[in-house]
Amino acid sequence: MRIVSFSSGGSSGVGLVEGDHLRPLASTAGELLSLRAILEANSGADHRDRLIRQFEAVDTDAIPLNGVAFLPVVADPRAIWCAALTFDSHVTEAAGREAPTYPLFFLRVAASQTGHLQPLVRPAVSEKLDYEGELAVVIGRTARHVPVADALDYVAGYSCYNEGSVRDWQRHTPQITPGKNFFHSGSFGPWLVTPDEFGDPYSHSITTRVNGEIRQQESVDALLFRIEYLIHYLSTICPLEPGDVIVCGTPGGVGMRMDPPVFLREGDEVTVEIDGIGTLRNSVVQERPNATPTWQAAESEVMA
Repeated sequence: MRIVSFSSGGSSGVGLVEGDHLRPLASTAGELLSLRAILEANSGADHRDRLIRQFEAVDTDAIPLNGVAFLPVVADPRAIWCAALTFDSHVTEAAGREAPTYPLFFLRVAASQTGHLQPLVRPAVSEKLDYEGELAVVIGRTARHVPVADALDYVAGYSCYNEGSVRDWQRHTPQITPGKNFFHSGSFGPWLVTPDEFGDPYSHSITTRVNGEIRQQESVDALLFRIEYLIHYLSTICPLEPGDVIVCGTPGGVGMRMDPPVFLREGDEVTVEIDGIGTLRNSVVQERPNATPTWQAAESEVMA
C-alpha cells in the first residue's frame, strides 16, 4: 500500500495511490487530514492492520496524481531524527574519519523539507548545497525502550529522503544543525510504502542521480547501524511518536567529496530512487530574496 500527502485547491489531504491516480481519504469532521494525525488515530499494537483497513475502505473518486502538489510524506512531524556516518563508504570518503561507536544524530525541522516534484531551494547565502540520498522510516505507534528484536513492529512505512546539506554553514561550528535546516533544502517522498509491500528493508538499494548521472548507489544492507538498532537507541532517549521520522544516513558519493567538489546549481535535477518505493524527484531553484541577505560571523571576545 502506498499513501501520499498532497495539496489541491488550497486544501491538503492524504490519499491511497493507485497507479497514476489517488483516492483521497475523506475527512469525517470537516478537518484537514494529515498523515501524522491518521497514524496517531490508528496507534496501537495493531497499528498497521488498522491503517491498512482504513485505506482499503476508501471509496472516493480517483484523481490524477499529476493534478495535485505533493507534500512531504509527513508534513508536520514532531521530530525528524537524521543519522550520520551510517555507511562505511561515506565514512571512508572523508579522510581521517572513523566509523562511530554509537549512532550520530541531529534534528531537522519540518520547514527544511519539501515534497516530491517541488523545488529544492539553493540558499542565497551559500553556493554549497549538497545532496544525500537516504531511506526514511516513519514511526507508527509510540515507542519507548523498545528492544531491538521488536523494533520493526513500530514502523508504519518507508520512503525516500534527500537530506540536503548546506556544507559551509554545516561547518560554521561543531554543531552541524544550521547547515541541515535551510528552508526547503531537503525533500521527502514521493509516498509512504507500508511494510507489507516493502518487505525486507535490507533487500533494497538506494540510488541518487544528479541530472541522470549516478552519484550514490548502495544496498540498505550496508548500514553500519541497523534500522532496529536506530529505533531502539532513540526510544531509549525519549518516546518516538506516530509520524516521527528516522532518516537512516547516506552512502558515499556526496558532492562535497568529489574531486573537485561539485555542488548543486539552479536547474539541476536530483533523484533518490529506492527500489520497492519509487523515485523522489526535485529540481533546484536559486533563492532570490527581496532584500540582499546579510550575515556576520560572531566575533570571539575575551572575557575579563
